Amino acid sequence: QVQLVESGGGLVQPGGSLRLSCAASGFTLDDYAIGWFRQAPGKEREGVSCISSDGGATYYADSVKGRFTISRDNAKDTVYLQVSSLKPEDTAVYSCAAEFLSCSMVPGHVVLWGRGTTVAVSS
Repeated sequence: QVQLVESGGGLVQPGGSLRLSCAASGFTLDDYAIGWFRQAPGKEREGVSCISSDGGATYYADSVKGRFTISRDNAKDTVYLQVSSLKPEDTAVYSCAAEFLSCSMVPGHVVLWGRGTTVAVSS
């Protein structure tokens, strides 16, 4: 079955860190840029970060620059999002998504979505 599976979410205190993973199943990630989107309750979905298919280009939303780091290991068909210095406003369901080759961070260009992993930041 072709799918993206996220993991690594959880409850963390403000200032804490998590590493989110997005693993491909049933296909290889080599030709796909992978983006991370998040959606908080009652808010619109937001593009957070993206990495191109070869890892040569990365993008971050202004709200997470300097705190989040995206990386990929194509040998493991996995993309990672290190989320650090977390704030309560980072609380959301984080989903990874595949686009062909390059990042646009436009939901309409996504060819495959994961189901998401929940990050909750609270003291």
